[in-house]
Amino acid sequence: MRDPSPLGPDLESAAVELAELIGELDGARIAGDAGIEVSSLAYDSRRVAPGTLFFCVRGAKRDGHDLAAEAVGAGAVALVVERELEIDVPQVVVADSRAAMAALAARFWGDPTSELRIVGVTGTNGKTTTAFLVREILEAAGVRCGLLGTVKQVVAGNEEEVERTTPEAIDLQATFRRMLDGGDRACAMEVSSHALALHRADAIRFEVALFTNLTQDHLDFHADMEEYFEAKRLLFEASPGTAIVNVDDAYGRRLAGEFECVTFSAEGGEADFVASDVRFGAGGASFTASTPTGDVAVRTPLPGHFNVANVLGAFAATTALGVEPKVAAAALAGAAPVPGRFEPVDEGQDFAVVVDYAHTPDSLENVLRAARRLTGGRLIAVLGAGGDRDRGKRPMMGRAAAELADLAIVTSDNPRSEDPDAIVAEILIGAKGGAEVEVEVDRRGAIALAFRRARLDDTVVIAGKGHEQGQEFERGRKVPFDDREVAREELRKLGGSV
Repeated sequence: MRDPSPLGPDLESAAVELAELIGELDGARIAGDAGIEVSSLAYDSRRVAPGTLFFCVRGAKRDGHDLAAEAVGAGAVALVVERELEIDVPQVVVADSRAAMAALAARFWGDPTSELRIVGVTGTNGKTTTAFLVREILEAAGVRCGLLGTVKQVVAGNEEEVERTTPEAIDLQATFRRMLDGGDRACAMEVSSHALALHRADAIRFEVALFTNLTQDHLDFHADMEEYFEAKRLLFEASPGTAIVNVDDAYGRRLAGEFECVTFSAEGGEADFVASDVRFGAGGASFTASTPTGDVAVRTPLPGHFNVANVLGAFAATTALGVEPKVAAAALAGAAPVPGRFEPVDEGQDFAVVVDYAHTPDSLENVLRAARRLTGGRLIAVLGAGGDRDRGKRPMMGRAAAELADLAIVTSDNPRSEDPDAIVAEILIGAKGGAEVEVEVDRRGAIALAFRRARLDDTVVIAGKGHEQGQEFERGRKVPFDDREVAREELRKLGGSV
């Protein structure tokens, strides 16, 4: 496919002829009037307006081809289809509607990532923290930087809520255009395996692609770990300007063997960027970053060895963009904590409480190990596992808690359509030996139980939901629930007994 041509100068993009928009899109065939004018794009029939080009995308539950007539009724003037439909509007027939959507969205919005410096961060754990740190460093270096991720997105300095880690291609490209028009000159973004496999990240010009690690997760979507890795690998097949990989991870070493990469190691391995003399304390961690241009002292308020890797990755990514190492190190020393990532909750109690998003076996291990370093007493873990997701990791989560905590309280997370008791039972399969284990399926009750059991100098880790604002149940029902707020409320209830 040729490079997308800039057609949309701003968010109020002028209408463009269908033929001009399609251009030389590989394998595309226009059936009908190619001169029809298109003024907006949509993949959701509820978001169609007059003048829309509607993409008939096959989803997990519904096929957009079945919604084409509804879209036309709402004002769609043309369709992108994988099979020609008996509907009297122009149709662009393509092999894959999702892939076409990415290319055409970039073209429609004027190819914003040809001007916006994009740092894409992928991996199982550490994406959010690394992306936040990249943005902190770039902002400190005087580069206005947007953010797209799990916790929030920041566009032209304004925080916005997010629905998914990596939005659909139409939303992504429109957001990049808003960033550019609003004064952003870079964007740090998390890139999920779903987004890569479903073509959402196609047509983004990544200046830097960074790989954190790969551990078991999302095997409800990917058939196995190899397919999961192949999805992540797509980011590096897209020929980013600079590829940066964590070679402490076996999958990172595979990437480094297949692509030309800048490498980093938080464990003292052989790499371009290496963390040595790592020290931990109540105020976070410090280490020496050995770089191709010399050694730099780095301090971070973020606790845990896993965060040393996140910090080192962000340091490597931003220096690849031209940030002076000393500027990057200074920014890291003052970086704000990421919401819901090892976030402390303090209501004056005489034990520590930490809320973290850890929802994979590896991330739970990392968080519990980090908490163990900081606790003078016992370590209490509150954990669950999401419903309608990778069931194989549930006993692994139980095993991690049993091996690393003194008391594990197994509870509900986001059960979705599954029976919470059944999910808990699968976690308990692995929670044998080591820690004392208790069950309290009600999540608020489990948090309250952990606090009642906590003593002077203990540490309570509430794992799984982090920044999330609700608990998901059957038929999409969502109940407001924030681990941090619930923890504060339950701590206040303890009052004088703390």
